[in-house]
Amino acid sequence: MSVPNIVLDTNVIIAALRSKRGASNKLLTLVGTHQFEIHDSVALILEYEEVIQRHRDELGLSEEDASIFIDSLCSMAHHHQIYFLWRPFLTDVNDELVLELAVSAGCEYIVTHNISDFKGTEQFGIQAITPKEFLQILREVNE
Repeated sequence: MSVPNIVLDTNVIIAALRSKRGASNKLLTLVGTHQFEIHDSVALILEYEEVIQRHRDELGLSEEDASIFIDSLCSMAHHHQIYFLWRPFLTDVNDELVLELAVSAGCEYIVTHNISDFKGTEQFGIQAITPKEFLQILREVNE
C-alpha cells in the first residue's frame, strides 16, 4: 500500500512551531519517517518563509533557525513546478497555491486548520483535513 501524499498548509507549520503539544507539532515530527510524503513548490516555500520570518520573534527563532528549518523541510519534500493555470477556484486567493500544488502533485490530502477555505477540493480527489484527522488516518494505515 502506498503512503499518503499531502500538502501542509502554512497555518499547520506555524501551529507546530508555536506549540510542542498539538497535533500540528506531532505531524511535523513525523515528516521524513516515510509514513507519508510531503510536497512543496517554490510558491509555497516562499509563503512558509515569509510567514515564519514575520512571526520569528514570537516563535523564538533566530533568522538562521528559521532558514535551517525551511531548508530541512525542503530536503524532505517532493518538489513541483506549478503554473496556476485555472485559478481562481477557492474563496481565499492566498490558498490557491496550496490547491494548485496538491492537484499537480496528485495529493490525497491538504492538511490545514482552515477546512472551510478548501471547500470543493473533493472534486479534484483531494480532502482538506486537520492535522488531528490526518494523524488518525496514519494510525489506521500503520495498524
